[in-house]
Amino acid sequence: MRYILFFSLLLLSVISCTKKKAVSSSADMAWARGAVWYQIFPERFRNGDKSNDPTAAEVPGADNEPGWRPHPWGSDWFEVKSWEKKKSANFYDVVFNRFYGGDLRGVINKLPYLKMLGVDALYFNPIFEAPSSHKYDGATYHHIDNNFGGDARGDLRRIAAAEETADPKSWIWTSADSVFLELIGKAHQMGIRIVIDGVFNHTGPTFFAFRDVLKNQQKSPYANWYDVKKWDDPATPQNEFDFHGWWGFKGLPEFYEDSSGFRPAVWDYIFAATRRWMDPNGDGDPSDGIDGWRLDVADQVAPVFWRKWHAHVKSINPNAIVVAELWNPAADAIRDKRFDAAMNYPFAYTMLNFFVDHKKKISAARTAQKLDTLYQIYGSQTMPLMWNLIDSHDTDRLASMILNPDLQFDRMRSLRDNPAYKIRKPTDNERAKQKLLVACQMAFIGSPLIYYGDEAGMWGDDDPDDRKPMLWPDIHYKNESLHPLKGYSRPDDVNRFDFNLFGFYQKMIKLRHENPAIRSGGFRVRKDLLSDDVLAFERFGKGQNILCLFNRSVQSRMVNVAAPAGLLDIETNKTLSPSNGVVPVELPGQMYLFLQINPPLGN
Repeated sequence: MRYILFFSLLLLSVISCTKKKAVSSSADMAWARGAVWYQIFPERFRNGDKSNDPTAAEVPGADNEPGWRPHPWGSDWFEVKSWEKKKSANFYDVVFNRFYGGDLRGVINKLPYLKMLGVDALYFNPIFEAPSSHKYDGATYHHIDNNFGGDARGDLRRIAAAEETADPKSWIWTSADSVFLELIGKAHQMGIRIVIDGVFNHTGPTFFAFRDVLKNQQKSPYANWYDVKKWDDPATPQNEFDFHGWWGFKGLPEFYEDSSGFRPAVWDYIFAATRRWMDPNGDGDPSDGIDGWRLDVADQVAPVFWRKWHAHVKSINPNAIVVAELWNPAADAIRDKRFDAAMNYPFAYTMLNFFVDHKKKISAARTAQKLDTLYQIYGSQTMPLMWNLIDSHDTDRLASMILNPDLQFDRMRSLRDNPAYKIRKPTDNERAKQKLLVACQMAFIGSPLIYYGDEAGMWGDDDPDDRKPMLWPDIHYKNESLHPLKGYSRPDDVNRFDFNLFGFYQKMIKLRHENPAIRSGGFRVRKDLLSDDVLAFERFGKGQNILCLFNRSVQSRMVNVAAPAGLLDIETNKTLSPSNGVVPVELPGQMYLFLQINPPLGN
């Protein structure tokens, strides 16, 4: 019955989406201020076209697994298949060669689902041609991965025949490129924006320029693109060629940089690829292109490059957003006009300290101070653009963070580093804590970012176990019953789409959209209402003052709110009446309340 109801709602969503106007430009990135973002790891989101699934010939290392094939979507994540065992029975020896067949057609097919959830914008992990499942080892910046398109093998043949160079005049459009443009168009028609990952610090070893360097050494036209330590001496039998890789990893060769940034030819190539995706038909109207960029390892690229690249982006589309991957406060870099915003990891640290940690938990007063500090350092113009995330492809999942409190953020959160990490499914009580934290994420000033599948009930420790195939109601999944480490066991956990949790996320997003004070209003801490377990802040503006209360304790708490005209619970529409100008509010255990103060206070 739930399955039928879900897809009935989905059909209604499709119908309503067709009636909505296309995305329109508005000044000063207004569309992104307070938007709800959803992060998609494309290879694991949805397989919409099995004909483009990777073959063994396209997967590095698959020759060590005779009979290699894409993994079944609904299998137990930790199950090592027969062809994988030919290489190793150890899960972590084989998982990085896995592909599940997720592609852009799958995303297009699920746009109605995303619209029904209520998200405003999508952030994609890298989608450019690359051999890995994560695509941070790009082979180009100007083509979408062939396995994400509609004619995987044909695209490879066409690219090979085209003999492309770094000159954009030599570039062709592939089937995969066209599918991505189709995705942009259909998302825009639904009012959903698109941002993609820019990985400009390094490439993969199959990147067209690096391949030419490997082949032609100093004679390559791209010889000065990379940070080469030593060239091969053709007079010796061994290959002396050596280069700098990202964090020493040779699978990610780094571009050469000095005080002036990259070499001029690298600038030109990146600038041309940037324009290609922001204004695909080159007519000066960016409405058919992406709406911005998320920048990988942004702190490892020279500021001089980012400043000029940021200006280049704005020259193409002034309303495009540029978001940096920075794990510490980024206000200085934003003021320097390198970026418009950043992934707000300090927000995540604070949320875990208050809502999740036990031994390391901090008080509500300390939490409020940390949140107010974030607001003060970014200000009322930048803070609404910040991506307020909890988890991502680089961390363990939110649901599993709750099971494993008191750990340092993104440290010792993988079974490979911490065999004691709990990988079971969360209990109902732990899901309640997830809901409470998400309610705060949706109410705080900024732009909440949801990692794909959190709303569906997914859990998992750090990379690679945070990148499981998305849970869908129409796919049957085996229970998760296997543990990847010898000598360890885990419960036999049912792995199904969580309709209740999805409904909660949907409700919180809807509440955010329907209350302008929460989506785009100001922020202030309510110090008068804080207690050890109760966090209180106010969102105001647009004729609204909304008091946001969060009780992390399992016990109820009383909060006395000065409100001579009473309070309105905006979720239930229930009025709370005052006594002598004060409203006594009972806040149940592990619950939240959003209360509109009547009449609105001065802002």
